[in-house]
Amino acid sequence: MVHTTKGIVLRTIKYGETSVVVNIFTELFGIQSYLVNGVRSAGKTSKANFFQHASILEMEVYHNELKNLQRIKEFKWGYLYKNILSDVTKNSVALYMVELLQKCLKQPENNIDLFQFTEDAFIQLDIADDTVTANFPLYFCLHLCHFFGLKLEDDYSEKNSILDLQEGRFVKLIPSHPHFLEEDHSYYISQLLKVQHPGELTEIKLNKLIRKDMLLALQHFYGLHFHDFGTMKTLPILHEVLSA
Repeated sequence: MVHTTKGIVLRTIKYGETSVVVNIFTELFGIQSYLVNGVRSAGKTSKANFFQHASILEMEVYHNELKNLQRIKEFKWGYLYKNILSDVTKNSVALYMVELLQKCLKQPENNIDLFQFTEDAFIQLDIADDTVTANFPLYFCLHLCHFFGLKLEDDYSEKNSILDLQEGRFVKLIPSHPHFLEEDHSYYISQLLKVQHPGELTEIKLNKLIRKDMLLALQHFYGLHFHDFGTMKTLPILHEVLSA
């Protein structure tokens, strides 16, 4: 049966001489793998550029729940980026977001709210100014976890000023375990949790070192709550390209 769905490309692997196997986060079916034939042909007719990381596509797909590898009948751009594929900083942020999604999306489950949040996040990154772009990985990381039942409670106050990463909330006293953020960094996390739209990130002034510390802390947070999360391969690159 043929279905029409949007999709966000997460990973592309060459297959044979002209084909690819593409891992795509779809609006209707969650994460899916597709075999796409003939897109790596030489010359101007090549369609391989449609399957770059973070590409947003509109697709007609064949879907069989009994199969692990699906097929795409037709595809076209769902949104054509103006900056993400050419701007080094935005591309690095997008690759970080893609890797984070890959680590979190384990099962092919439908989650339209998550898809719409993710699609909008990539589009907002594409049009963001430099300050918003620099803060975008933190914003995406903090808000993505909500969709997996890992909401950080924004109950920061002068009394509850330490973020307990293990419990996912702000606490009064330093925990007995090592999984927490000190007061200064906890305050910034609280400010980021209040952001409802990426454009508001321009109001949050952080330097490169603070961003680095908080991204490492959030990687640790995900590692505490996601089985086999490991480390983010894109994080060292992100540390290098984000503006001071």
